[in-house]
Amino acid sequence: MPGAEPDHQEQQIPDTHAARIAELASRARDFHRRIAVIDREAETALEGVRGHQAAAVRARRNRAAVETYATYLASHAGPLLDAGRSAVDTLPPAAHTRAWCDLLDSLAASHTEIVRVLGHPAAPGSAAEREQHTAVWPHLAIWADHSSIAVALAGQHHQPEPGLADEERQRWTERAQVARRRGELDLIESWYVADGRRITLAHLVEDDDSTVVVALAGDPDAPGWEVIGHYADEDAARQALPSAVPPGVLRPEAASRFNRPEPAPERPLQELVQEVVEARAAGDASEALLSATQQGYDAGPMVRLQHLLTAAARFSHALDTVQGRQIGARLDALGRQLGFLVSEVHDAAEDLGATVAVLPPHRTPKPPRVPPRPALETTPPPAPPQRTTTPARHP
Repeated sequence: MPGAEPDHQEQQIPDTHAARIAELASRARDFHRRIAVIDREAETALEGVRGHQAAAVRARRNRAAVETYATYLASHAGPLLDAGRSAVDTLPPAAHTRAWCDLLDSLAASHTEIVRVLGHPAAPGSAAEREQHTAVWPHLAIWADHSSIAVALAGQHHQPEPGLADEERQRWTERAQVARRRGELDLIESWYVADGRRITLAHLVEDDDSTVVVALAGDPDAPGWEVIGHYADEDAARQALPSAVPPGVLRPEAASRFNRPEPAPERPLQELVQEVVEARAAGDASEALLSATQQGYDAGPMVRLQHLLTAAARFSHALDTVQGRQIGARLDALGRQLGFLVSEVHDAAEDLGATVAVLPPHRTPKPPRVPPRPALETTPPPAPPQRTTTPARHP
């Protein structure tokens, strides 16, 4: 039929686009996995080495990363970025869409620098090659960190199914609210969609103990959330609902996972415990406690735990949900309590050191009993005579 051909073509275009996006996503994921392995192997090799040895390890890491980019992304990064930009252009305007455009621009700039090195490589093994690779490593790290966002944006071509009618949506929302109050609405997964809505999947237990999957829009712990769909299972829900957009980060300017600064020196807590156990004088035990509560660049374990609580509290607040704010407040309170405890331990450590005391002599060490080894010239005792067994007599 003459009218059937355009429909056939329209059906093939999205399928071809989806297949191409899937190929680009696969290459980006392979690149990320390979870079993660290269970086992990380099971190292991860098433990305990300095100077020329450390420089050689980083040079091998950088060279392997450049080769990996050439294999997986050099000729595919451009189409991936184009697909990401095209998808963002179709999304409703919001603050996060501007940030995504900036990120894609940053990836494009890094791609240009990497391709420039690939197109004009220095002599293999030369100092110039090492300089090239050192300069391009931060750009490779940017792609390793953020290529997944480009993939997620490029995949924003999924068309969700129509939502519930107003009356049905209200009816299912009321059922879910009742189940929530009974404790029979189990939240299982949450994500954000392009228009900024938060969608949460949940298991809703029915009166006959059967379970149905429902999708909620909004914060389930705040007023105003509603049910926007019900499905036979989770896979059907994900197919019907708007696809997830890349989640945010706590600190947009945070250091790269693949380009972290050198870690500060740290005394393991177990080592400090052992120092107290082995101490003879009050000053030795005092020094261990002071190390645990030390502030600054080489902070002690107790202070680092306080930093962890502070970061976790900020993360909880940044979730921008009712429960997130409540948990953030709890973590803030725990951080303040720990800060008070750190101060008290520090003061007690100083007081302990000021006692100028040692353990009394009645606490004499008791070495473990080690059985003596037999002398080399000792003749081993004779083996016991073999017992002979008399055959049983049978009548």
